[in-house]
Amino acid sequence: MSRDVLVIGEALVDIVHREAGRIEETPGGSPANVALALARLGDEPLLLTQLGEDPRGRAVRAWLAASGVDVLVAGAERTSTALAQLGPDGSARYEFDLSWTLDGVDPESVVGEHPGIVHVGSVAALLHPGADVVRSLLEALRPDALISYDPNIRPALVPDRAQALRDVEALVAASDVVKASDEDLGWLYPGEDPLEVAQRLQRSGPAIVVVTRGGDGADAVTAAGVVRVGGHRVDVVDTVGAGDTFMAALIHSLRDAGLSGAASREALRGVDEELVRAMLAFGAAAAAVTVSRPGADPPRLDEVAGSSEGVSPAGSRMPPLPVHDARP
Repeated sequence: MSRDVLVIGEALVDIVHREAGRIEETPGGSPANVALALARLGDEPLLLTQLGEDPRGRAVRAWLAASGVDVLVAGAERTSTALAQLGPDGSARYEFDLSWTLDGVDPESVVGEHPGIVHVGSVAALLHPGADVVRSLLEALRPDALISYDPNIRPALVPDRAQALRDVEALVAASDVVKASDEDLGWLYPGEDPLEVAQRLQRSGPAIVVVTRGGDGADAVTAAGVVRVGGHRVDVVDTVGAGDTFMAALIHSLRDAGLSGAASREALRGVDEELVRAMLAFGAAAAAVTVSRPGADPPRLDEVAGSSEGVSPAGSRMPPLPVHDARP
């Protein structure tokens, strides 16, 4: 079952309230969305998560399996849910019924998967006691793998802002690639300029810190400076899964460029501007497809790269960067 990308984090069911009182239940969870998007882009992710042996848990497993995601599951009494209320612009506000313990996980078996890239984010990185297991796993995996992290802050689940900030900064310092929205950084660092925050975070350890800005594009901070992309607008249905798609596209781009495993860490620190710009463009193009249709429904590679101009990190064709009203 060994896969090159290990994603650690929550999988759950989104209960989405749409127009005219319509309610939809769909599988989701930020790390699960990342794993799904990676599989659809042609990668082979393994997801370590927690699910119940109930109808919702079975639905999540089937959803992941349909796109080729292998799953290591820690048991739970029931599958977690996220109640999503959509705003007029398609943005989502969440309320959670979620536990995160990772009871029964054998750390040695996870480390034995030997992934080249490990991704963690969102609730799984901050909600205890499971977050403690996640931290231990990252420490054990980092000597052999690149680490990516997306804070994807859910304020309803992190009432202690000061503790959340300490946890986030520790994870950032241990990571190689960090992606955060300007809204994440605004919650963590009220009143500060997101780009200045990203520059400070980049100096704490990561090779690349990416800030997504919705309709204003995205910035990447490296030791060499700042790379910024912008582009065209698309019609937004909703923003569910957009940031997760962007994150998956960044990971895909790393692997596409041959940057996988701890041996690539120094090369990543010296990454050139052209590659960083292509990574951002590919991420935003993929996220734009996701926001153009309902729910966490990330694109397959041919949907992003099928008809256009522009070059991906490894030379495959992809569309000109679209920028949308949603915030990935």
